[in-house]
Amino acid sequence: MRFADLGLGTLPRMPGIDVVTSGKRVAPRHGVVDPRRLAAVRATGLLDTPAEEPFDNLARLAATLLGTPWAFVTVVDDRRSFWKSCIGVDAADPADRQNAVGASFCRYVIDSGAELIVTDAATDPRTRDNPSVESMGIRAWIGFPIHSPDGLILGTFCAVDRRARRWTDRDILTISGLAKAASSEVALRETARRAQASMAQAVALARTLQDSLLPPLLPEVAGLEVAARYLPATAVGTDVVGDFYDLFPHHDRLWGVALGDVCGKGLDAAKVTALARYTIRAAATWQRSPAQVLAHLNDALATQRPDDHRFLTAVYAVLHPPRSDGSVHGNLALGGHEPPLLRRADGTVTSLGEPGTALGIVAAPSLTDTRFALKPGDSLLLFTDGVTEARQPHTREFFGDDRLRQIVRDDGGQGAAPLAQALETAVLDFTKDHTSDDTALLILHVPTG
Repeated sequence: MRFADLGLGTLPRMPGIDVVTSGKRVAPRHGVVDPRRLAAVRATGLLDTPAEEPFDNLARLAATLLGTPWAFVTVVDDRRSFWKSCIGVDAADPADRQNAVGASFCRYVIDSGAELIVTDAATDPRTRDNPSVESMGIRAWIGFPIHSPDGLILGTFCAVDRRARRWTDRDILTISGLAKAASSEVALRETARRAQASMAQAVALARTLQDSLLPPLLPEVAGLEVAARYLPATAVGTDVVGDFYDLFPHHDRLWGVALGDVCGKGLDAAKVTALARYTIRAAATWQRSPAQVLAHLNDALATQRPDDHRFLTAVYAVLHPPRSDGSVHGNLALGGHEPPLLRRADGTVTSLGEPGTALGIVAAPSLTDTRFALKPGDSLLLFTDGVTEARQPHTREFFGDDRLRQIVRDDGGQGAAPLAQALETAVLDFTKDHTSDDTALLILHVPTG
């Protein structure tokens, strides 16, 4: 379908308005016409450019998961809302992929600084007078801001339906997560542009990009101590590698735990890492089986990056709320990844999970859910092979599995943070601070008190 021409002549500037979104009233600043925001929009280089797979893949995933006919990634200047991606709209020419800012729902998100969730646009007092309700046939609309690296709102990530509908909590989590993924894609491009512009800053920018692929802080999880370490390779220079970890809440008080390692390094590896994190988060909103979540990631690698033959290994676990006895139960699946180490309170250390198949190689990987229970005093270590394959610089000896298990056995009963510190110190001492590969660790510990 093609939308009717809404006209983009001389349009009035939209003043800041006071919009209610998700039950919160946010005082406007300069809204759409904020000069800082407009400068950030121009700096992206996205206006009036052809469709690109990274944004189309995210929008297509939104339309598929929410079952909507349309999904958009927009960047908005003071005249129009430009559709960088417009799934469900038959328009290849950038001139056809836009509408006037006065007819765009995106302006409400920008002016309010928050998401907009509309069940029926024709009756909602915020949107019923918007001309797109009639011209485009919009009924239900849900959109979250897309931010520049410094926090300015560039546009929106939104899904649109022709019929009125009540958006579920899963729908909201999905769009929120994919909007963050779109913001990350913008940040990746900005980081790459700056690196090319100033080689003197390239190493620092690459590390900033690497850090952007990891959660800045681990959330607090009821009944658990959590700790993580990320040790960057000392000889990587400006190349970014693909180790990642994540810990996030989703529906029904469950928690998702992910850790993985993307083959290769550089910007393409970083893009696969970002795809992996946000695909896992999106799939987790509607799928409880870790094996099925990893299978969905495998499908995403095949469909969204068909010409990139990179693969990754990953472990993904779902944690349930603590039981009355303090134990925490869960399921996990391994996509060709090193099995986590489970240390019981008595010092016994065992591997957990079925190895499975690496992701991005075959259409139907072998993936198996494994149930487990962490009792008071137990610890679970998720790690990448940067630990076991760390080398002693002179002898070239590997750190190895036996040394790792010994440290887990000796220090795993003291808590998540002490074990993380012990492992970091041991790896750096062994390698004389010259690690050849990035290393990621994520530790879960059930306290006894």
